[in-house]
Amino acid sequence: MEVKPGTERDCVAVIGDLVGSRNAPSRAAAQEALIAALAAAAEIAPAEQAPVPTIGDEFQSTHTTLGDALLAALVVRLALPEDMDARVGIGRGTVEVVGRSEYGLTQDGPAWWNAREAIEEVERRASRQTGLRTWVHEGGTVNAYVMARDHLVSGFDGRQRRLLLGLLQGHTQRELAARESISPSAVSQSLRRSGALAVLDGLEQVR
Repeated sequence: MEVKPGTERDCVAVIGDLVGSRNAPSRAAAQEALIAALAAAAEIAPAEQAPVPTIGDEFQSTHTTLGDALLAALVVRLALPEDMDARVGIGRGTVEVVGRSEYGLTQDGPAWWNAREAIEEVERRASRQTGLRTWVHEGGTVNAYVMARDHLVSGFDGRQRRLLLGLLQGHTQRELAARESISPSAVSQSLRRSGALAVLDGLEQVR
């Protein structure tokens, strides 16, 4: 659902950016990978404003619930190539549409300010919390789940990312095994040992 110009309402805002994109061998390839990851998030996570790239290597979206925003943030990370990652700030509050630009609707309001503060908090904590990529402004105990989730996901290899993403897309473990040319039992073992199933179960509890 696209936000109409001149409207104001409560929502959950997401602001994200690519980690270390300035050092990528090809900025164009990195941008293409981000666009593909955002498309994957748009297919899986319900959104008022679907995830879209903005200026540089940033992206944004708005959601009705915190659970949907957390899902979108997770999918973007999983859908990126193994050598890429993203950090995300999530903020709740009101959003007001104040105009349009070439990047879409121009928005302002506490939800965006809070999301910006949250992504800055990720950067502040990154030096002592390796692998932290997500933060919810005034998220309370939800951030305990986020920290544990990010710790696990940051340790995933490319296959582990694809397997969890596949589950979120609705594929069976047998279908994922065929995709990866491995046995269904190998898929099951990977999902358990990597912590992917715990990430999925935790998300379902939060949502």
